Amino acid sequence: MVGKIEGVLDRLLQKRALRRWEEIAEAAATVDPDTLRGWRSRARAMRRQLDRVIHQAEHRLALPVIGSNAMRKPLGTDWAWRPDLWRGPMPVPGEASVPNRMPFCEGATVFHDCRVSELTVRQIRNERESDVAPFGFRMDVFRFDGSFLSLVIDLPEEAARGLKLRHLIRLDVIVELEKPLEIFARLNVKHGPNTEQIVLELPLGAQEVMVEFDLTYSKINEKRIEKLWIDLIFEGPEMNQIILRDVTVSRRPRAEM
Repeated sequence: MVGKIEGVLDRLLQKRALRRWEEIAEAAATVDPDTLRGWRSRARAMRRQLDRVIHQAEHRLALPVIGSNAMRKPLGTDWAWRPDLWRGPMPVPGEASVPNRMPFCEGATVFHDCRVSELTVRQIRNERESDVAPFGFRMDVFRFDGSFLSLVIDLPEEAARGLKLRHLIRLDVIVELEKPLEIFARLNVKHGPNTEQIVLELPLGAQEVMVEFDLTYSKINEKRIEKLWIDLIFEGPEMNQIILRDVTVSRRPRAEM
């Protein structure tokens, strides 16, 4: 009840102040200079505070909400997921001279075979109006004396639960590159003692790209599926900046014939 009363009083005071400033604006063209100087000082002081509110509102309201799991899902999707790296803030936002097999966060690990690491990684806040994911992941690669660089993303248990050979697994990526680069996506499915691997190249020429892994022709034993993970492999990344604005994974059953 107190909150409601305060809300009503705030609105009344705001209307009253707005009406007063409308009157001052109308009279500003004819009032004496001394009075006008006083009004100008008060208006400037108020404008500074109003500009602060507007700046913060426009900045925060333009950003994707932290923790948001909104994503584009193909028709028929029975499971969809965005890794935590793109959903919420990490305790350590960045690392320099990244070593091999460095877990940046739970479920996301950086692999490379460089003798001397000149790789920097950082979680960044997405700020564009077109962004859906709250956060992005940036890799700055300088001299690179290794043969591979990859980001391994572990999929949760739900990805394997009920997975059948008739499923299509879709990977959607929003990527920005400083210069063109080949990127491959490898789906790994552990079933019993074996691991099935399907490799696809991400199409270049657009920021929003996707690939679909078709399990139909694989040799996966449906009854023994234990775990899934995806490797994003970057070929020849030297002297490049790679920003993954968003990564989502979904699955849907192939239409019955």
